[in-house]
Amino acid sequence: MEKKREGVIEGTSRIVSDPYYFLHLMAFFSYLPIRSSTAQYTSHRLFDRELQAFLAFLMFSAIKMVREETWEAFVADSLLYAKIFLIAVTLVMDYRVAIWFSLIFSVIYLLAQQPPFSRLGTAKKLTPMQLEDLLSDGTTTKYWLIEFYACSSSNVRSSRCFPELSITYSNNLLSFGTIDLGLFPNTAAKFGISVAGGMSQLPTYILFEKGVEVSRFPDFYVDATLSLPITKKLLCQHFELDRLLLDYINGS
Repeated sequence: MEKKREGVIEGTSRIVSDPYYFLHLMAFFSYLPIRSSTAQYTSHRLFDRELQAFLAFLMFSAIKMVREETWEAFVADSLLYAKIFLIAVTLVMDYRVAIWFSLIFSVIYLLAQQPPFSRLGTAKKLTPMQLEDLLSDGTTTKYWLIEFYACSSSNVRSSRCFPELSITYSNNLLSFGTIDLGLFPNTAAKFGISVAGGMSQLPTYILFEKGVEVSRFPDFYVDATLSLPITKKLLCQHFELDRLLLDYINGS
C-alpha cells in the first residue's frame, strides 16, 4: 500500500511539472473564464450538459481505475476522456469554442509529446550492436524478448506494460531488452519494422531463440497501425511467457 501511495505521489508531481500535462491543465482551466463570458444565454441547458459530462467522466474514470495496469495509463485515458467531454460540452455553448479547444489540444499534441515511461524493470536498454552481440553470444539466455519503440511514437503508453512483464518473467532462460528506433532508425529496416507515418508498426516486439527470431507482434503482414491495445495479457499470450516460465521452473 505504501509503495502504491508513493507511486501515485510521484505520478502526480510528474503531471504538474511535465509540459505535456501542464499545458493540458491550463487548457482545462481556461474553460472557466470562457464559460462565464459566452454562456449567458444557454446557462440552464449548458449546466445540464456539464453535469451529464461530469458524471460520465467519473464513471469512465472509475472503470479505468479498476482495469488499468499502471497509474500513468489511467492518467492518459482520463485525459483523453476529459478532452472528449470538454469539446462535447463546448459544442452546446458555441461551436466556435469547440473548434478553439480542438485547435489548442492539437497544438499541445504537436509541441509537447506525452512523456515516455521511464522505468525499465529488469529490461536492458540496448544499442543495435549490443543486441547483435547478445544474440550471437552462446553464453547468454536462450530467449530474448526485445521491444522496438520510439519516444516520438504516438503509442507511448504501450511500453508501460513491458517493464512489469520483465519483472515477472525474467530468469536465466528469458531476458528482456529495448531499442529506441528514434536513436537508431536504420535498425528498423534490418528487422522489417515499418516506421513510416500512419503505417508505423511501433512498438514492435520480437522474441529471439538462440539468436533466431521465432515470433513477433505485430506480424509482418500487418500493414497498418495497431488496432488492439497492447497489454501485459496480450503480450503474455502471444509469446507464451507462462510456458517459458514453466520451462525454466521445470529445468527444460
